[in-house]
Amino acid sequence: MARWIGGKLRPISLQTPNPWRPRTFRSDAALEAIAKAAEEEVRTVALYNYPSFSGAMSALFAHLYHSLRNLPCLILPFSSVEPLRVEDFCIEGQRLDTCYLLDFVGPKGFATKLSQQSMCEVIAFDHRKSALSQINSFGDRVTFNVNLEKSSSIAAYVYFSNKLASMMSLDVGAANLLDSEDRGRVENVLKYIEDADLLELHHESIHLLGISSTDLIAKGNLHISSRRIAANKFLDKTFKVRLGRGLYGECLGVRADGNSDISDEIGKQLSLKSATAGLRPIGAVIYMQRKNLKMCLRSMDIATDTSEVAKAYGGGGCPSSSSFIIRMDEYNEWLAGNV
Repeated sequence: MARWIGGKLRPISLQTPNPWRPRTFRSDAALEAIAKAAEEEVRTVALYNYPSFSGAMSALFAHLYHSLRNLPCLILPFSSVEPLRVEDFCIEGQRLDTCYLLDFVGPKGFATKLSQQSMCEVIAFDHRKSALSQINSFGDRVTFNVNLEKSSSIAAYVYFSNKLASMMSLDVGAANLLDSEDRGRVENVLKYIEDADLLELHHESIHLLGISSTDLIAKGNLHISSRRIAANKFLDKTFKVRLGRGLYGECLGVRADGNSDISDEIGKQLSLKSATAGLRPIGAVIYMQRKNLKMCLRSMDIATDTSEVAKAYGGGGCPSSSSFIIRMDEYNEWLAGNV
């Protein structure tokens, strides 16, 4: 463990463990599942984009295909908050034949590195334009299925349906992932997903072509200015926050109940004021979200990582912007010492 002392994070020893443990998708359970799969010589892995309807439906089709063929397959969610790493699958003695990336291509270089280090075939499905930039970086054992006019879930459905039909012997009859009754319902769901993934975005892009860029910029600047003015009203109501009871230093915070929509603007301005006050350059914005107390951390300092605090308390985010739910009794401990 470490404590923020004198502007630096210094190691300390604690007699009792921190009861707060981060909840991420690269969890002990996920790593244990990978290790168990290696012991059982499971040679196929399917990673699906989370949270994503296309990813979840694609994972369903991968599951159905392997179940109907009695082939073991490890299926895991892949979250950008704390993504699985290539090294997680490079277990001594493990041999992977195939890894499916469903509704995503992974971080830059992930697919190529996985295919090279695990010596397996990587088959990725995506429908986003941003994925096209990675095609040239893929290796010989990487296949990228992208269609900007079809959602990833439909592409995966067609892929596994065709694969099943080609693999099943002729005496089985018509091989399908789904029976006729379920097929109609599922295909309707896929159409709704595709509308959300593609068609609505297409119509919006056509609408945007008719908008004047000058007017759009002017409206945007006016919107930003009005939000900053609203955020400024909270800067005179600040108090000191002992992050993690002081484990991660101190910063300025403010309650913004009913104003969560401008929490980002408040937090950024508060981080500058916190730095000026000699505290960590972090702004803590706290408000009630339904029945929970939520804390949003923001920083304008590129050397500061707010997510280290958020992840320690079950939340997530990126270095400059993160958030988490905090218990009221724990929150009160963070304010201890304020007059």
